[in-house]
Amino acid sequence: MAGNRTFTMIKPDAVKAGNIGNILQMITDGGFEIKAMKYTQLTEEQAKEFYAVHSERPFYGELVEFMTSGPIVAAILEKDNAVADFRSLIGATNPAEADEGTIRKKYASSVGENAVHGSDSDENAKIEGDFHFSADEVVA
Repeated sequence: MAGNRTFTMIKPDAVKAGNIGNILQMITDGGFEIKAMKYTQLTEEQAKEFYAVHSERPFYGELVEFMTSGPIVAAILEKDNAVADFRSLIGATNPAEADEGTIRKKYASSVGENAVHGSDSDENAKIEGDFHFSADEVVA
C-alpha cells in the first residue's frame, strides 16, 4: 500500500532565490497537506549524516558544502500516494530534463542546485522525516 507521507527540503539555492512561497504554493496546490515544517540551517555534521548514503560518491563533498551553504525549509507532507506524487511534482533531478510545470523545471538551475529534495521511498520518507522532526513537532 502506498504511504501517505513524504519528506521534502527546499534547498539553499531556492531559499536564497526567494522561492519558498512559490514552492510551498505548488505543494499545496498539488493537494499536499503540510504536517510539519521548519526553517533551519544544516550543520556540516547533520548534512553528512543525512546524505551518508552518498558518502562514497564523487559529489558527496560538494553536496554537503551546498546543503550547509544557507538555510533550508524541511517539511513532512501528507497525501494519498505521497512519495510518488511528490516525485512527479518536483520533476527530474536535472532541471533540463524535468517536465514543464514541475518545481525543478521552474526553480532549479542545475543538477547540483535543484531547488528541492523529495524522498524516494516510503521507508526513506519516514527516516528523513524523523531525522528533522521529533514526534511532537508533527501534526497528527
